[in-house]
Amino acid sequence: MATPVHAPVMPSEVLSLLAPQPSGVYVDCTLGLGGHTEMLLEAGAGKVIGLDRDPAALAHARARLATYAARVEFVHADFRELPAVLAERHIDGIDGALADLGVSSMQLDDATRGFSFKQDGPLDMRMNTAAGETLAERLAQVDEGTLADVIYQYGEERHARRIARAIVAARGQKAFERTGELATVVRRA
Repeated sequence: MATPVHAPVMPSEVLSLLAPQPSGVYVDCTLGLGGHTEMLLEAGAGKVIGLDRDPAALAHARARLATYAARVEFVHADFRELPAVLAERHIDGIDGALADLGVSSMQLDDATRGFSFKQDGPLDMRMNTAAGETLAERLAQVDEGTLADVIYQYGEERHARRIARAIVAARGQKAFERTGELATVVRRA
């Protein structure tokens, strides 16, 4: 698999608003592949703390930003943990922060992450592969009504009840392990 690359969105606007300074401390709340952090460092940011809950993204960013190792800190954390991350480092204030919110194509395009129904892979769907239940584990436990509500609310699927019923019936025969298995049941429903 080719090494993924991230091109920052709105680079001139980000640099204009954050105005990176050599004495400044900045936070990339959603480090991902490190595109925004690289841009900040190239523009003169003194230090960037990059947070991401995906260990694979951190590994890619660490490799990409190796030349800036002295000026960037990689933190395995969700951006909601930012106050604790700063407190642990005895940082009372920062000079700027940015969050590129949304789903990363890096996770969606990698079949081994279990987000894709186009390519078969393990039924995982966790952004942080080091914590929490996989979708396979969750599907084994969730009741039909809750499942239907989730499919309707987040998938905006009008046939949510029918799909949930089919999933519950299929898991009674065999536990779901692969995205392809789930996709087949959903298509049939």
